[in-house]
Amino acid sequence: MKIELVTKAKEAAFCAIKIFNDPLVGFKSEAFIVLMVVAWTYLMHAYYRQSRVDYRYYRQGLKRKTYDRTKHGAQKHWELERCLDDPASPIDRDTANNLRFLIGLRHEIEHQMTRSLDNYLSARYQACALNFNEYLKRLFGDKYALDTYLTYSIQFADLAPTQVRPVETNEAIPANLRSYITDFDGRLSYSEYNSPKYSHRLIFTKRMVGRLGQADKVIEFIDPNCDQAKTIEKEYWVRKEVEKPKYLATQVVAEVRNAGFSKFCRNPEHLRMWKSEDAKNPARGYGTMVAGTWYWYESWVKHCVKLCEDAGDKYK
Repeated sequence: MKIELVTKAKEAAFCAIKIFNDPLVGFKSEAFIVLMVVAWTYLMHAYYRQSRVDYRYYRQGLKRKTYDRTKHGAQKHWELERCLDDPASPIDRDTANNLRFLIGLRHEIEHQMTRSLDNYLSARYQACALNFNEYLKRLFGDKYALDTYLTYSIQFADLAPTQVRPVETNEAIPANLRSYITDFDGRLSYSEYNSPKYSHRLIFTKRMVGRLGQADKVIEFIDPNCDQAKTIEKEYWVRKEVEKPKYLATQVVAEVRNAGFSKFCRNPEHLRMWKSEDAKNPARGYGTMVAGTWYWYESWVKHCVKLCEDAGDKYK
């Protein structure tokens, strides 16, 4: 039974990656997420079965367990989120964050058609696939590895800034999904957000081969601390990913006043401004709620400064 679960986990992951890499398929994100959730669920069930953890829903009676059943009598097994929540889970924090993000995204896209998510969230899909292969080998051995079957996918589009830049602010993504992404990321710490297990980000630059007969690998990895890495694109093609700075309302006001608008106060000026701009609507992307407290992003600070500038001498 354990081997069958592992086999099904591998097949589901293969299907997810095959669909995502198929240039003729437009239903990529939705199919990838659903199939990878299935793959991870089977993987966790196999691990719990191997570890003799009962991963079925039940109620403990005085003498025995009463198992929950579906409408047609099958025993109910844990879904992926329940598997991750169990104290016996072998999954590390950052990998679990990645999976919880995808589970929540799946819930959102069940209710609305999506567009343009494939590139926008591809770093998180890549992390999910790499994490799966890592745990498949760690929990059940290298003989089950997926990386022996898969290699680099041929691209029709050049890996260039012009290809990626429009995706970063793609307005085609529904507001509910932008809101979900902003809220989820806002709850993560600096190290969690920047973990490659949460989102696997790569920086590419073209390299000209120096002499005939030299190997022509599409991707070549170098030490980020070596001299070659330090000379890649002086305008910071290579740049460190950082968590968005967050500001309390008093800090926003202080920043605006430092910009030369001494009459700008928290109440009523800032209060009226964010209400008139509907700035606490998560879909606007100006801030996020963290542990019951609203924090503003730097984009809101800049927007406040612009509004003050547009108002002439009103706030000076």
